Amino acid sequence: MANEQNLIPFTSEQSREEAKKNGQKGGRKSGEVRRKNKSMKESMKMLLNLNLPESEGKEQLKILGIENEDLTVQTGILVGQVKKALEGNLDSAKFVRDTSGEYIGAEEEKEEVEHYKVSIPAKDMPPAFIGVYRDILNRGHLEYWLEGGRGSIKSTFANEVLIDLLENNHKMCAIIIRRYTNTLRDSVYAQTEWTISQFSETFVGLQDNYEFKVSPMEVTKISTGQKIYFRGTDDAGKIKSIKPPKGMYIGIILYEEFDQIQGMATVRKINQSIVRGGEDFIELYIYNTPPSKQHFVNKEKRIPKKNRLVHLSDYRSAPKEWLGQAFFDEAEYTKETNPIVYENEYLGKETGEGTNVFENLEIREITDEEISHFDRRYKGIDWGWYPDPFAYNDMYFDMARRTLYIFDEFQANKMSNKATWEALKEKGVTGEDYITADSSEKKSIEDYKSYGAYIRGAIKGPGSVEYSMKWLSTLIKIVIDPVRCPKTREEFESYELEKDKSGNVITGYPDKNNHHIDAVRYALEEIWRRKGQ
Repeated sequence: MANEQNLIPFTSEQSREEAKKNGQKGGRKSGEVRRKNKSMKESMKMLLNLNLPESEGKEQLKILGIENEDLTVQTGILVGQVKKALEGNLDSAKFVRDTSGEYIGAEEEKEEVEHYKVSIPAKDMPPAFIGVYRDILNRGHLEYWLEGGRGSIKSTFANEVLIDLLENNHKMCAIIIRRYTNTLRDSVYAQTEWTISQFSETFVGLQDNYEFKVSPMEVTKISTGQKIYFRGTDDAGKIKSIKPPKGMYIGIILYEEFDQIQGMATVRKINQSIVRGGEDFIELYIYNTPPSKQHFVNKEKRIPKKNRLVHLSDYRSAPKEWLGQAFFDEAEYTKETNPIVYENEYLGKETGEGTNVFENLEIREITDEEISHFDRRYKGIDWGWYPDPFAYNDMYFDMARRTLYIFDEFQANKMSNKATWEALKEKGVTGEDYITADSSEKKSIEDYKSYGAYIRGAIKGPGSVEYSMKWLSTLIKIVIDPVRCPKTREEFESYELEKDKSGNVITGYPDKNNHHIDAVRYALEEIWRRKGQ
């Protein structure tokens, strides 16, 4: 039965002593089960070796030439199954095949069906992850980003998947990575011990097939030699120097507390040094959702990537007995007293740190049908070369509903004015389309005019940034199409006010990572400059 004692997963808050005690509980229980099974097996062997009772069937076996000393209950069962197999019984054919170790024909069994011998026990499967588990088994994606709040059981699930994959892919090894090496033993290493002990309650003897070492810190599957390595990114050299046993490769990478890693550049370097020597890989990224939209994890996960699945879970999908009533009581108290903290820490939402500029965003598809009804479109350009990019946007403003629709963009580095104009023409921009651009680049504006563009420089002036930003942030809605305008979406979602070292908000809007925001401001200048707008 599932209960708090055998289902609460290890976390970084547990001590080594607690981890060891829980592991020992699992070991004692699996030992009891093994002893019972051993007794049953011995009894079964005794029954099968008894002499076959006198019967018509026994006489038929004698006719077949079976000696008296071989006329046992076991022989009678086997002969009976062979007869049924010859008559075309598929189940009996399978029984004979499995017993003899050879295939004895049956037309229906032309192909062997691959199946998992060991899988996550149903009692330990977090309900919120059933779909993700199925996707992993079907290799639907390479990367699985499991985000959420406290108590969402995502770490438990990830470790269960790791053991599942090792058990069923005998050439695979695994590595579990955290930021700091000195946190490994009491967190992910203890979690792995616990997970294996949980599997052993269902798959008897599995725990005995694993050897645990702390120097070097690794777990070895004795029967195959497969290994689970534990490393910190603060000692990247030890990650690069890992050499799996001959004929094996690291096919499973698990990043725990992923939001604490140094950034995507570090992750790419690690993955490039690990992902080699095999064809089947799974990457698991486990983290509590950072509140800031500018955090590298939140920015990276929004980038469309076909082989990446991002899954959000929270404590509400976990059985209450797994977490305990006290956890739920604390969550409800936080919900009542500090809703924003509750949404981030317990529900795993990007709430920001109170510095988000645009709280009025609606990220969704803007259909061709909608665009066909936009009677007045606005176009803006923010000039750039490198590292600042050239940025262009196309949009529509619904005056009556105070709603802005941004449905097209173009961005480029190190592209000449002539080349950017040709690129815009390919997007359908003509010499009749009115464009407002950053007036600080007068030469670029003149170049565009010489190409046939209908363009003017923005008026700008003192206070224009503050006024236009305030105007945008107070609109009813800013609707951005994430497929047509991924860069624009990223800027608007991530744009936050800055803080000083003491945590105080700095007055003014930061002039960075705002190229499409500026293009939008320029395009709409004639609207927000009107009185009453």
